[in-house]
Amino acid sequence: MTKTISGFSKLSKSKKIDWIVNTYFSNKEAAKTILEQYWNNDKKLQQLHDEFIENTITNYYLPLGVAPNFLINGKPYTIPMAIEESSVVAAASKAAKFWFDRGGFKTKVISTTKIGQVHFMYHGDDFNKLQEFFNSVKPKLIEDTTSITKNMEARGGGILDIELRDKTQSINGYYQLHATFETLDAMGANFINSCLEQFAKTFKNEASNFNLFSVEEKHIEIVMSILSNYVPDCLVRAEVNCKVEDLTENDSVSPEEFATKFIQAVNIAEIEPYRAVTHNKGIMNGIDAVVLATGNDFRAIEAGVHAYASRNGSYSSLTHAKVENGVFTFWMEIPLALGTVGGLTGLHPLVKLALELLGKPSAKELMQIVAVAGLAQNFAALRSLTTTGIQEGHMKMHLMNILNQCNANDNEKSTLIEHFKTNTVTHSAVVEAIEKLRK
Repeated sequence: MTKTISGFSKLSKSKKIDWIVNTYFSNKEAAKTILEQYWNNDKKLQQLHDEFIENTITNYYLPLGVAPNFLINGKPYTIPMAIEESSVVAAASKAAKFWFDRGGFKTKVISTTKIGQVHFMYHGDDFNKLQEFFNSVKPKLIEDTTSITKNMEARGGGILDIELRDKTQSINGYYQLHATFETLDAMGANFINSCLEQFAKTFKNEASNFNLFSVEEKHIEIVMSILSNYVPDCLVRAEVNCKVEDLTENDSVSPEEFATKFIQAVNIAEIEPYRAVTHNKGIMNGIDAVVLATGNDFRAIEAGVHAYASRNGSYSSLTHAKVENGVFTFWMEIPLALGTVGGLTGLHPLVKLALELLGKPSAKELMQIVAVAGLAQNFAALRSLTTTGIQEGHMKMHLMNILNQCNANDNEKSTLIEHFKTNTVTHSAVVEAIEKLRK
């Protein structure tokens, strides 16, 4: 039986589901039941979810948790986190509580510039002639976007600058219009892309009338116009610090030993890419969870952050640590292009709730909150790695997932949770314990 279908997008949701379950599943009723049980009973809310993307057949839920006790620049926060991984919310909460009593997190936005590019081909021999054309047309590039930028400029944002960049050393005939933008509380993707497409249209049209160009030079080929998710000038810094003597961890490790080993762990991630990837993944556990909860684009954040981690030619740690004059400092500077207006922020009910929980932050405030979540997550991971080991805490949090996989009932869960308070959690140990309990 063929698995291709024409006109799928035009089918009703129920007919889409019928085709899916009849084509791909042996137990059709079970598959259909699972898909339908995740629908929202509120038809208006379900329609809202259906219209977020195309070809929707159901909703895919992630848990939304909260991490309390964050103190950021003297202000307390409870941070919403949407994530499926065990121990992330617990680890962030534990780190937040640790630093709450030590002055909390200090943050500042360094810059908020975002970037977009028009990529084009020009095969003239004289770059100076192209530069002269660009200089003459630049005011018109900005003028022709007035209808797009009017509202953004009224709020204090807009186009900051446009540069002509020569990339012919990499690809013959390849150049860019490299534009910088300020988009305030909007992430700004649609705004930036609209400006770029108008730049391209004006640039191409004006080139055909530039009297210094030959017939061939007038033929500028626009390849594409698109924003960049690499935003090295949209930076936020987050840090914590305290006297080394206040780094009381546990009775078996002195504060000085803890600080030394912690810094060694960070130093390893700074020079060893294999470690750095996992190190930074832990940071992104915290960052992505808040980005998702607040309706932002975690794929864009991931791509930009990892590019930034490679900016010096080798993939490296995003966080850094030191001890100077008896003071331990742990910090991170990270690119985050976030929005608190537009997109899902005004549509998804849980996103609106998450933003209200955070005090309806501006984009700059959200940058700082998100950075703190990443720094807290990294601190918690490194604290575990350099003391008890990562598995002790992680597997205890993962215990409930294993019990659910084994279809444990409430009494079995209660008994085994108590049992593993003093025993090592592994998958095989949990399976063995539940089998023993059932016998």
